[in-house]
Amino acid sequence: MYSQLTSDQGLEGIRQGLFRLLFEREAGLFDYNCDMESMMRANALQCIRILKNVFSRRNERRSGHSTLYHLVEMAREPSGEVRTERRALFMEVYMLSRGSLGLADIPIDSAPDFLEREGREGARIRSDFLDEMAERCVDRMRSYPSGLEPEVAARREDSRKRILDLLGGDIDDWNDHRWQRRNVFTDSAAIAAVADLTEDEVTAIDLAVNNRLPFGVTPYYLSLFDRDASRRWDHAVRAQVIPPLSYVHTVLSPKVQGPEDLDFMKEGQTSPVDLVTRRYPMIAILKPYNTCAQICVYCQRNWEIGNVTGSAQAMASPESIGAALQWFREHPMVSEVLVTGGDPALMDDDALIGLLQSISDIKHVSRIRIGTRLPVVLPMRFTDRLVETIGRFHRPPGQDLCLVTHFEHPYEITPEAVRAVQNLRMHGLAVYNQQVFTIENSRRFETAATRMLLKQIGVDPYYTFNTKGKEETSWYRVPIARIMQERKEEARLLPGLSRTDEPVFNIPALGKNHLRAWQNHDLIMISPEGERIYEFHPWEKNITTAPTYVYTDVPILGYLERLNARGEDVDEYRSIWYYF
Repeated sequence: MYSQLTSDQGLEGIRQGLFRLLFEREAGLFDYNCDMESMMRANALQCIRILKNVFSRRNERRSGHSTLYHLVEMAREPSGEVRTERRALFMEVYMLSRGSLGLADIPIDSAPDFLEREGREGARIRSDFLDEMAERCVDRMRSYPSGLEPEVAARREDSRKRILDLLGGDIDDWNDHRWQRRNVFTDSAAIAAVADLTEDEVTAIDLAVNNRLPFGVTPYYLSLFDRDASRRWDHAVRAQVIPPLSYVHTVLSPKVQGPEDLDFMKEGQTSPVDLVTRRYPMIAILKPYNTCAQICVYCQRNWEIGNVTGSAQAMASPESIGAALQWFREHPMVSEVLVTGGDPALMDDDALIGLLQSISDIKHVSRIRIGTRLPVVLPMRFTDRLVETIGRFHRPPGQDLCLVTHFEHPYEITPEAVRAVQNLRMHGLAVYNQQVFTIENSRRFETAATRMLLKQIGVDPYYTFNTKGKEETSWYRVPIARIMQERKEEARLLPGLSRTDEPVFNIPALGKNHLRAWQNHDLIMISPEGERIYEFHPWEKNITTAPTYVYTDVPILGYLERLNARGEDVDEYRSIWYYF
């Protein structure tokens, strides 16, 4: 390939030469005498396909980039060295080229040929091999402590005592969700009295608060912080609520003229009336309450979520809610309502029950979902009275009521969360989890550990969301290739009932794209910075026409460098280059 890139045929001549080279390689893989190992051959065919994509003029037009132009530029560098700013691009093309030749460095276990053995001998050999696979999986999952482990619970008991001493409360106060809400921590000095903060954490919190960006942490969730600021164990907890400086600076930059500039999912264009969002045929969203018990930094609705306030400020007007409910009544094809926001479980009991009753009275609504993070950040909200009352709206088979929550990491799973989930389950309510796949839970088997523990406490894994491509949350993002690698190489080892979640990418205005469905996305180009550029087809593909969406991912090399800085052996991730 290098000789083609350095030829004097001009850019279009080089392009045609590369296509001829790739067609020859592809033909060899279909030849009668091809004896390449089957898995390596399949990978080679995929690599050739991607190389064709990135050399395509059509895809250059679609993406606004030319991988070929920058490759020619690199190949003709007088020094013969790859400039630092082009290393990520070089690695992408280098790995693709090796893969197209069947030379991909993919760590594949050599399984025993048990089918060649007679009777139970082969079965025993196979079973022993499966034990080895499971043991590696379990050992790695155990390296991520959960909030259910005695030593972790003891540390959090100490944190709870510090918080109660600071706030002048007792255990009865602690178990009162109203006390928890009245005492949400909203400044760095108060938090630092409970848990050490780094200089960057203090700066980010102060900058956010002083500029009136939504920020807050419940006393309960603050007790999940470790005392020291190393983030060794509580990294996912802190990252959930403490904004990175890059986030604050981006949100406060002059180019953000108004909230709509942060509306990545284009909810403004998918809202037929106030408080309603609709992207799918049979379900729509109702947003009656516009704040939460605490603020998740990378929330997709950070553009419209209010600060941690009381219900009087957060609750939509009766007129707006009435108009939204009337919209649902007038649309009989919408059989499912997702009540979210904000966090509707923060509504006063009577207000929440009244809203559920109004929705339940709509005859064509057969399922109500409550989207809430309170099992994670304020589990004491699920009092016996609340759970018993909302449980009355679960009347199968005529009507289903369920909860969808948002656990990110085993460190968030605590005895209090288990009690809340079990209380809901005992009243017949299913609880599902939507995890966002971020830099904080993307290490080998880290998300697998979350799935396994969630299932054990009664929560069904539902979706794993690729972090949305919002500029302000770039610090959290990981490459699409990693979420696909996780699904194939880690989740695949778990029992089927523990890996019921589906990895998805959310397309602005259009909705979810299932990442395992190859026909629904395509890698079309690689930017000069080594960012993969994808073309996503809408979920409606083969049903109706809709525009495609071009998305620029974060570079794989940059992600691996971040893992390395966190002490990970990046050699364990080397097959990531071959997930597209």
